Amino acid sequence: MGARKKISADKRKEALKTMYFAKLRNVPTSPRKMRLVADMIRGMEVNRALGVLKFSSKEASARVEKLLRSAIANWEQKNERKAESGELFVTTIYVDGGAMLKRMRPAPQGRGYRIRKRSNHVTLFVGAKSNNEE
Repeated sequence: MGARKKISADKRKEALKTMYFAKLRNVPTSPRKMRLVADMIRGMEVNRALGVLKFSSKEASARVEKLLRSAIANWEQKNERKAESGELFVTTIYVDGGAMLKRMRPAPQGRGYRIRKRSNHVTLFVGAKSNNEE
């Protein structure tokens, strides 16, 4: 059984070599706020997405912009050339919930209200237009 898991892990690593992505982990904002930004750029051409993120008033957009620049750099590193305008698209972007810090806030009559400080993980994939066709 251990050998079968090893083979599937190797196949997964080979599949990831042909994908171009970047991950942002443990971002101290709620996943819901980050998903608003992720939804803005899903499926966009990368240069247009960078412009949208740069002029967005959301706090999370600065972090996603940096993540997108990282994914583009990963694509350029694996393909050993610069990305041309109109070539790359945000094929997939998703936001998962991360660790939650639980705190207590004093409340009336000796009670305590729970505060959940949420965090999230963002994964962003870039690719050519052929991968993006629906």
